[in-house]
Amino acid sequence: MLALDHLTVVAPTLREGVAHVQDCLGLEVPFGTRHGYMGTHNHRLQLGDGVYLEIVAKDPDGVTPKRTRWFGVDDPVQVCEDWERGRRLRGWVAAAVRIEDLVAQYPAFGEVVPLPFSEPEFAFSIPVDGSLPQDGVLPSLIDHRDDPTKMSDIPDLGARLVSFALQHPEPEMVRTAYAELDIDRPPSVRFGPAMRYQAEIETSEGLRKLW
Repeated sequence: MLALDHLTVVAPTLREGVAHVQDCLGLEVPFGTRHGYMGTHNHRLQLGDGVYLEIVAKDPDGVTPKRTRWFGVDDPVQVCEDWERGRRLRGWVAAAVRIEDLVAQYPAFGEVVPLPFSEPEFAFSIPVDGSLPQDGVLPSLIDHRDDPTKMSDIPDLGARLVSFALQHPEPEMVRTAYAELDIDRPPSVRFGPAMRYQAEIETSEGLRKLW
């Protein structure tokens, strides 16, 4: 079984990503970490029930890894196009056990990449070109290797995920894929003219929407 791990806002820059989430939720998400092995950095926020929000962007001061980065950030033109089209909550990550078996069965997830490269602690699925799996319809996969993310390391500002939804022009196809993958807490799927995610998040100021 796969399980919802975290939601991802993929931004042209961290500054823009943090500003967007603050506009949507009224919360300033604190800085998280630099991924020295992947040349990206993030801000993170707990959403309750072991789920969190990540704002991720290419780190202008980071390393250039020996392979494409995750979340499509090596294609800044596409990242900016998605951003301008309102596709800012761009995807999600699902926790997997035995990620190698799953990726072998479903090649659309990409390659299994042990990270960090020098002393791997977890594994992540990344397509060869670094894009999001099936343009973000499928989650990226993470195998924590029996060491799940410590929620105590992620700031908790009281935000709680209420709902997570995907609009898609072929909703039945997506529902079938999620059912086949046996995903715990997948996004609900409804018809829409273009693929777009939206989350409803309860904050101290009331229910807010993140897109």
